[in-house]
Parts: sequence; C-alpha cells; structure tokens
Amino acid sequence: MSDISRRQTLRLGLTAGLAAAALPREAQAQTPPATFTLLLVNDIYKMGEEKGKGGFARLAAIVKAERARGVPMLFVHAGDTLSPSLMSGFDQGAHIVALTNLVQPDVFVPGNHEFDFGKETYFKRLSEAKFPVFAANMRDAAGQPLPGHVDNRVFDLGGIKVGVVGLVLESVPQMSSPGDLKFLPVMDTLKAEARKLREQKADLVVAVTHTDRAVDNQIVRSRLVDVLLTGHDHDLAIGFDGKTVMVESNEEGNYVTAIDFTATVTGEGDKRQVTWTPTFRVNDSRAVTPDPEVLAVVKGYEAELSKELDVDVATLGAELDSRTTVVRSQEAAIGDLIADALRAATGADIAITNGGGIRANKQYPVGHKLTRRDILTELPFGNRTVMTEITGKDVRAALENGVSQYESRAGRFPQVSGLKVVFDPKQPAGSRIVSVSVTGKDGDKPLDDVATYKVATNDFMLRGGDGYTSFAKGVKGGDLDVQGKLMANDVMIYARKLGTINLKPEGRIVAK
Repeated sequence: MSDISRRQTLRLGLTAGLAAAALPREAQAQTPPATFTLLLVNDIYKMGEEKGKGGFARLAAIVKAERARGVPMLFVHAGDTLSPSLMSGFDQGAHIVALTNLVQPDVFVPGNHEFDFGKETYFKRLSEAKFPVFAANMRDAAGQPLPGHVDNRVFDLGGIKVGVVGLVLESVPQMSSPGDLKFLPVMDTLKAEARKLREQKADLVVAVTHTDRAVDNQIVRSRLVDVLLTGHDHDLAIGFDGKTVMVESNEEGNYVTAIDFTATVTGEGDKRQVTWTPTFRVNDSRAVTPDPEVLAVVKGYEAELSKELDVDVATLGAELDSRTTVVRSQEAAIGDLIADALRAATGADIAITNGGGIRANKQYPVGHKLTRRDILTELPFGNRTVMTEITGKDVRAALENGVSQYESRAGRFPQVSGLKVVFDPKQPAGSRIVSVSVTGKDGDKPLDDVATYKVATNDFMLRGGDGYTSFAKGVKGGDLDVQGKLMANDVMIYARKLGTINLKPEGRIVAK
C-alpha cells in the first residue's frame, strides 16, 4: 500500500468496501455475523463551521446519528485540536476541551498541537477532559507512564474483542513544546503493544495514531495491526489491501469516516477464529443539520470573541494568500508582511519565520479590511517575537533546514525579510541553498559566513522548533526561555502603520 497514491488509496478502499459488502452467503460461516462500527475524526481546530461544513456542531450531529443506529461503536479522535485556533490564543484550548466533552470520544490520541502551549497547559486541559486519552509511547522524563493516560484497552463490540492502542508522533519535541516529556519510537512501541493486545485475546487490533503518512505506510506494511485510524496529514484517505484497513478523515470535521465491520466467529477457546470485512461510509458534514445544543455553545464563544476581534487594522491594496500549500512552499506576501513586522519590531538585520506558523489557509482579496481577528487567526499559537545574533554560517544552516523538506510542504519552510535566497530542491537536503544575499539600504550583499547578523524570529524556532537548532547558538548562557512581545501584536502594529498593505512576492526566496 505504501506506493499507492492518496487518490488510489481512496479508490481502492471504497472498492474493497463494496466488494466486502457483496460477499456471497455461502462464504459466511454458520454462526450469525456480528457487526460494529469505528468512527474517526482528526485534526479539528475551528469550533465553528466554514462555508456550511465542518465545526463541532456538525460533528456532534454526525456522532449522535451514528450512535442512534444502535450498532456497537467506538468514536475515535486521532488528535490535533487544542491548537491552533483563534480562541485558543486566549484560553489555550479550554473551549476545545469543553466542546470535545460534548461529543465524547471513546478514544482520544494527542497530536503535536496538543503541546503548543507547553507541558503544564497540556496537563491542565487533560484534567478538564471527560474522555480517555491513549498514548502508549508517551512517558515522563524518568520514562514512567503518565497519569491520566492509557496505553491500550480491549473493548467488547457486539461480542468481538477489539484491542485499541494509541500512538503519537515521536517528532513532537521538534514540532511543538512538550517540555521534558518523552516520545518513544512508534514502531517499537506498536510491536510491544500489539503483542499485549493479542495476548489479551483481542480479535482485531486497532492502532489510533497521530502520525505522518510515511509512518502510516510503515504501520500498514508491518501487519502488526488490522486497522489504522490516523491523523496529521489532513487527507481524506481510505485504504484496504485485503489485510489492513487505513483511514484518515480529512480535517475540521468536514468529513467523518465510519467503518462498518461484519465479523464471523468460528470455534471456541484456543480454536476461536474471527473473520471480518469492512465497508466504508463517509459522512459529509454539509449534509447534516448542526446539533442545536453544541451550536449554542459555539455561538456563545464566538460572541465573546467578536467584541475584541472585529476591529479593522489595515486595508489590502494587494491580495494576501495564506493557503497552506503556498506558505509552506514559496514566498507569500503574507509571509513577507509577518517577517517585515518582526524585523521592524526588533531592528534586526533579517527575519525568518516558519510558514507552518501561518494557519488560516485562506485568500484575502484586494480591498479587504484586515482585522485583529484575521491576524490572530493567521498567528494563533501565541508565539513571541525574539531576536538572536548568529553568524552567517548559522543563518545559512537555518535556511538549509527551512528548505530541507520542501517536497513534503513541511511547516519549516522559511518566510523571510532582509534576504534574497535561491535554492535548488533537486539537490539533497542540506545542500540546497544556492545563494543568499542580505538586502539593506546599501543594496544587496552576499551573506558573509563569518559576520554576525541580528536575526528576528519567534520563540518556538529559537528553541529549535521545526529543526531550527542554529538559532539557539546566539542565546547567551543557553537560556531559551526568552520573553518577547506577541508576534500577532507586532504584526498588528506594523499593519496599522502601513495603513494600506501593497505587498507582493518580490523574489525573497526562489526555487531554482
């Protein structure tokens, strides 16, 4: 399955599901088949719907309807929800926990964004949760299991024993701020946990993971589990190769995937055997009526936000594009705006910020009145503006890191100010930067590897986030707990001074 494209994966999965539903009667065993459902959502950040789809009220309606079918069911959440969202910048995800409590997942696995506000906030939010958290590869600094977390559990779904294990990206420390929490290797942990579940006589083993597609494919190829329910890549992906199911449910509750299993049991005790077939149903959130109870809660939160956020800051003289594929692969005018604001706020020579920190995934037309809400939606993490002094060699290393995962549209892609960068994505990672010039009042000058430059960035990157380890070299004494002003506030101040924003991509970072 690893070589199947996402579209092929979806097509294969649907075809397999239909074929499974059409099994001839003579292929069934004599005992009546059991049925149960697994329901998956992942990567839901925004509390409200957008353009008639997604959001918690529509998710709640889907979950309620699925539970009303009367079929044994597990509702699974594969993580990434506490952040980033507009209101999370104010309450660090408290409203998200309250809304998730209303839909009551049976299994929740943390994603990397659960740790954006630090370890202490993560545990505070966890204490407010009324749903179980599964994370077999998360441990404390001493390597001990975490309070309030479950490694695995066996559920009885209509007489079928379904073993579930939860797993989190092991690269969370490079992507977020989990403090001293440890994230053990996914595959090693999965091997051990799957064995435990088989020893507990689980008929099916289900891995609920927040892992990227490369790890997903590795899990499928390993044959350690029967079902993989995953998050992180934001795809609608459904696959079944005859042995292992793999599903991801897009993002924001836009689509919520249900997998209906028909399972037949033969024999007893050590001779017990279970054969099963899956059928896939994709719940399109546009087709449901939002749950009124949850919708009322969402509207209450939105009313609180509007009082503070619907205030104009500037007018756009040119369009801004913050779509994920843009800010993670090329110079974007909104990236220029943010980087320029950081440089202006600090007086730095240059500024580098990560495209993955720009989050609204939308386009703003010419004439749009840019508001506080817009800027905070784009920069929801609560990151702070900081400045470090590093050599040109370290600047170059930072840029190499920034384009090292260009082909996968990783969040580390740099948006810059005061620089002109040319890179060659066809070269190996670590050797892609072709040229770097520093722009200034005296014109463009080649980056000097031995000179020292003042570099504005954000505190997440200063601490090595997204692989920007070279930034920390400029922090005296090694204390990375730097307190600066909120990036979003600096961008608001800068945008207000401009009045009209006419920025257009101008060749600051270009693929050769």
